Amino acid sequence: LQSRISLARAYYGVGERDKLVEICQELATNDNPNVSSWAGQWLYSIVSAPKYTQDQLEKILEQGKEALRVKNYPEAIRLIEEYCHNTSDWEAIEYQQAQMLLLQAYKGNRQLDEAISLCRDLRDSEDTMVREWVKQTLPSLHTAKSQQNQRGFTEQDTFLEISAGSFDTDQETDQSIPTNNQTPKKVAIDKKTLDQETTSKELTSKAFTSKAPRGVQEGIRLPLTAIAGNLTLASTFTISVLLGMVLVLSLSLLLIVNSENPGLGLLISVIITVVFNTITFFIAPLIMDLTQQWLYSTNWVELAEIERYSPESAEVINRVCQQKNLRQPRLGIIEDQNPTAFTYGSLPNNARLVVSRGLFTYLDDEEIATVYAHELGHIVHWDFAVMTLAATLVQITYLIYTFARNINKGDDNNQIKDKPPIVAIAAYIFYIAGTYLTLYLSRIREYYADHFATEITGNPNGLSRALVKIAYGIVQEKNKSQQEKSQESSKLMEGTRALGIYDHRVAPSTGTAYEISRKSEQNIGQVFLWDMFNPWAWWIELNSTHPLTGKRIRALTNYAEQMDLETEFNFGEIIREGNNLSKGKLYKNFIFDLVLFNAPLIGITLGLIVAIGLYSTSGSVKELILLPLLGFGLGTLLKTLVMYPDFRNSQPSDIFTLMCDPYASPLRGQPVQLEGELIGRGDAGYQFGADLQLKDDTGMIFSRYSSRFGDIGNFLFGLAKVKELIGSQVNVSGWFRRSIAPWIDLKEINSSSQKVRSYPRFWDLVLGCGSMILAGVLLSL
Repeated sequence: LQSRISLARAYYGVGERDKLVEICQELATNDNPNVSSWAGQWLYSIVSAPKYTQDQLEKILEQGKEALRVKNYPEAIRLIEEYCHNTSDWEAIEYQQAQMLLLQAYKGNRQLDEAISLCRDLRDSEDTMVREWVKQTLPSLHTAKSQQNQRGFTEQDTFLEISAGSFDTDQETDQSIPTNNQTPKKVAIDKKTLDQETTSKELTSKAFTSKAPRGVQEGIRLPLTAIAGNLTLASTFTISVLLGMVLVLSLSLLLIVNSENPGLGLLISVIITVVFNTITFFIAPLIMDLTQQWLYSTNWVELAEIERYSPESAEVINRVCQQKNLRQPRLGIIEDQNPTAFTYGSLPNNARLVVSRGLFTYLDDEEIATVYAHELGHIVHWDFAVMTLAATLVQITYLIYTFARNINKGDDNNQIKDKPPIVAIAAYIFYIAGTYLTLYLSRIREYYADHFATEITGNPNGLSRALVKIAYGIVQEKNKSQQEKSQESSKLMEGTRALGIYDHRVAPSTGTAYEISRKSEQNIGQVFLWDMFNPWAWWIELNSTHPLTGKRIRALTNYAEQMDLETEFNFGEIIREGNNLSKGKLYKNFIFDLVLFNAPLIGITLGLIVAIGLYSTSGSVKELILLPLLGFGLGTLLKTLVMYPDFRNSQPSDIFTLMCDPYASPLRGQPVQLEGELIGRGDAGYQFGADLQLKDDTGMIFSRYSSRFGDIGNFLFGLAKVKELIGSQVNVSGWFRRSIAPWIDLKEINSSSQKVRSYPRFWDLVLGCGSMILAGVLLSL
């Protein structure tokens, strides 16, 4: 019944009279007298009501205003809806003012879903007064909706209450609605910043002209996607393993060393480490405050300031703090156009939540709200405390390693002398394992924060768009910093990489996908094939604090499917395409590449094994040097040949196509030819860097230059030549590779004025051939 009523209202809103009549005729026969009466009134107003003159419409509107003034909300809704439905000029300010009045009537009558929907429609108004009014009104609607849900009201309860003529509310209307003779309250937003934000929002919205919807309900409960793992299990397992490592290593040292002093020294060291980390845990937020103020000039603001830029974010912050019984985080804004957000603190009630100005520039209101919800998820889950504990335990394992490695050096007591090195090796292995476990725990926590944001906002598609737009914004700001020769943006992104919602190193691939999707119908999800299916992605992710973007968006897509929402990205197609990839090719190449990566070391090892065997029979020492040297040379040459295959097989391509290659490898180079513009140096602001950024119509990619004269040649090239090349339209040839970030090892750059050659293979060939020649010389002696 409620679905039919909602559908009737929707048809009424879009002017589908025939379909509305059909539903009203059905509802008019309902056994509920309130429903049948309501349907009958609507049928009469649709079928029998005459068309109104302009004077009559104005009179109806005045009657609606009067009904609203005396809080007769049902009558005000009926009259103002009648006016809006029969007004033809929907662009007129009078019509939009009538919709504002209707919104107030909806709110007064507890029809908050209709009020929120209408308020969101008004955000697209061309009138600045209307938009500013909406910014100030929407948060109060979300707050009222949250309170209504807590009291147990439903839309049907509201409808039946209205139909019975029982209305009673003490809610006052929001701030007065601006008219042609009124100016809304001034908002302290710099005009230049506002213009920049508006322009960027228009650009970043083009790829999502038809946004996938959000859920109709906020604060929902969703099963966590399997890819995220289990946060409690991950936390418990990681910390338990680390505690076990510390305990085992501590006991080993105390039992091996038969003197009290080493054990006492270790105990004191551990206590100092724990105390130091505990003190640091509590004073770190203050240190971070000072550091941010010094490096980034963070502005600490009130919630009202956030509400001006993102009304829904303010509502989310309020709602989470109320539901979780948290003190509102200290809110900060960094005046930097790189979009990022991060949170830090020691305990949830003294958390700081900081965003950059770029977040408001590149993202829409609902997307910003999902980012704030994500960061609030870190606060609710006590991520500060858990990660600090894990890091402390890793530090203790390293402390034990250092202690065991240096204990009793030079002591002739064999019982003590021989055993600490074994413990040192074990401690170092545990230290490495603990480091990777901590990184794993960090990645799991990102998944859980995404899940929290989805449940709080009911908007997994909004967070998916936010992640992609953040990547796009980082790429665009890097582009700008190249042109302005600024290094400030890179400082922010590098300095907050581990804390931020997004690892800026992975931005080029996702940002490129967004760039091309703005200009064509290309499926942006194609670029995530590598993240999802290439084994190199898993290998590289082991060293990352954040999951790869494709995996995060896949998890968010899963939540959208659980909510029966149309998804932002067609991951069904991506998964089908990924399942059709050649698994043999993917994994065979991966294993072969791992072997090749260590080919020089393997060559040395095999050569040494053979040499030892020959030495045992012939007694010749020469082979102990000659064969490892020969193995190193052969391994280096083999690795170089695979890294830089024959360039005669190169094909013209573009950056987006390269990003979509699911078989790309950081070792196995793909010969390519590209056309584009050299927009700046590889590292913005570094005036001696030899590397470059290449941009074509589909994206931007890091291009690595190598001189035959090594680092000195690179320095001279960066000093003398790079400045001439920046801004040039060029043809580039080189070898494409993809790791956590994609890049090209340059072979040649051709511009209208000059040709530049790069020699990335040169020193590897020299090293490999030189080793083999030296081995041949030794053999002839």
